[in-house]
Amino acid sequence: MTGTDNRLRVVAAVPLREDLCRMIEELEPRVEMIRDPALLPPMRGPADWAGDPDYARTPSAQQAFDELVDSADALFGIPDVDPEALARTVAANPRLRWVMTTAAGGGATVKAAGLDRADLDRIVFTTSAGVHGGPLAEFAVFGVMAGAKNLPRLLADQRDRTWPDRWEMRQLDEMTVLVVGLGGIGAECARRFHALGAHVWGTTRSGEPVAGVDRLVPLDELVDAVAQVDAIVVTLPGTAQTHHLIGRDVLAAVRPGAILASVGRGSVIDEAELIGALDDGRIGFAALDVFEQEPLSDDSPLWGHPSVLVSPHTAALSSKEEERIARRFAENAARLLDGEPLTAVVDTVEFY
Repeated sequence: MTGTDNRLRVVAAVPLREDLCRMIEELEPRVEMIRDPALLPPMRGPADWAGDPDYARTPSAQQAFDELVDSADALFGIPDVDPEALARTVAANPRLRWVMTTAAGGGATVKAAGLDRADLDRIVFTTSAGVHGGPLAEFAVFGVMAGAKNLPRLLADQRDRTWPDRWEMRQLDEMTVLVVGLGGIGAECARRFHALGAHVWGTTRSGEPVAGVDRLVPLDELVDAVAQVDAIVVTLPGTAQTHHLIGRDVLAAVRPGAILASVGRGSVIDEAELIGALDDGRIGFAALDVFEQEPLSDDSPLWGHPSVLVSPHTAALSSKEEERIARRFAENAARLLDGEPLTAVVDTVEFY
């Protein structure tokens, strides 16, 4: 807030269309959106917040950009989606009180900025978590269905013009699907799988019920649970606590032929262990939108594995994503100005 007029000076620190800037101001009239497209890299496609990597500012333009973001009460986006730029403006701008990251997993960038505890306590960091829930849940359904219907076999037979004897496909309404992580994405996954007739289980830390979930599974019972389900959908963020959670113990316990879909963060799955589980059939099919290293390295066995569907972290991308994130920003701006809790706040201990 500036002065006593209960207004919020927001600087667009990443590319944001003019119509969306105006929409934010219309949705929350107490917000003043400050933007200078000449100081921001052009987008190459929908929600390309970092913009063209070949874009470079002149020294004078960089100074103008730094002065602009340093004048903000709040930032739409981390400047240039760069942790070093975030650290610089946090140090330079004592009036900064809120930063919304455009990425659902923006907590990782906040962590990489190396801010001290005083700054982490002074500034509220929020993410777009939940905005991508619908598209990612659709990919998870697609991935489980692809495994249930044996998409690799269908494609291979079609390619080879083979008409085999009829064979049985799995039916979703006869399957139990375990959603690992019942946050915004996980809740959307649960809702869709439930609507399609699956029996839905979900891991929980809070124990709070979630619509469409038939059984809540404490996270410390994950190994026991995977032995009883037909498909596993991973939606968890990448934190120190979730790193390689889907690793040797879990993959050793799965029901043979289990289907795996991953739409959270690639670090949650130990890819070396996953490849072994794919090779021996413990995992019958894996649909992966996220990976430990992105882009996926050229020599990764996942590229050519007959039981793997590789999606280049693109399942959430939508022409509506920018508008959804802008609407989320306007809603949280109203909450901030009214003294109410914001949504999708970054946990500055675990950074998710």
